Amino acid sequence: MTRGGRENLQDDPERKCIATGEVQPKAGLIRFCLGPEDLIVPDILARLPGRGFYVSADRAAIEKAAKKGLFSRAARQPVKVPDDLADLVEALLLRRVVDLISLARKASGAVMGYEKVKEWLQKDKVRVLLQAADGSERGKTKLRAPDGEGSYIGFLSAEELGLAFGRERAIHAALGAGGLTTRVVEEAARLAGLRGQTTQQDGDEIALKDM
Repeated sequence: MTRGGRENLQDDPERKCIATGEVQPKAGLIRFCLGPEDLIVPDILARLPGRGFYVSADRAAIEKAAKKGLFSRAARQPVKVPDDLADLVEALLLRRVVDLISLARKASGAVMGYEKVKEWLQKDKVRVLLQAADGSERGKTKLRAPDGEGSYIGFLSAEELGLAFGRERAIHAALGAGGLTTRVVEEAARLAGLRGQTTQQDGDEIALKDM
């Protein structure tokens, strides 16, 4: 498992983290590149032109790279690094996760609300269960996440989860199978790394009790 929360898949291109020295799949890393005036810019989608510098999807790793001059070393020239680089990366990843969930909803691949999620679970339509970190623990224990890797996301706030559904708050949501869901899981794993969270459950955590 990479520090970004993904499995180390053999067919996933690998890059070296400039902060930790670890070689791992690109999907578990954050790409950075040089922007105007030699400013370090997070390239969340890994699409910007120019040479890229990779850092693990981990707050401590990004802060180390920023504070220790590792971006300048990798670029072989002086560069400017935003003071709040780790916060910026977290905000961009959050927006990415929210946008992907919203796209899944518009494609009828996501539902919100306890009763709708429960119905999907009973019909085995759920690929990923999402529950707000600040939701009622009693209510959340009544729903059980599907088995399998990346089947539970529980570190988003109710307000953040609500953004994906055009609501002020959301406690329970679910994603069905599909490409968008796979991308949500991948980006959520990177966001979890920035927040020091996990997308996995154990026997003591919420949403594991039988309905």
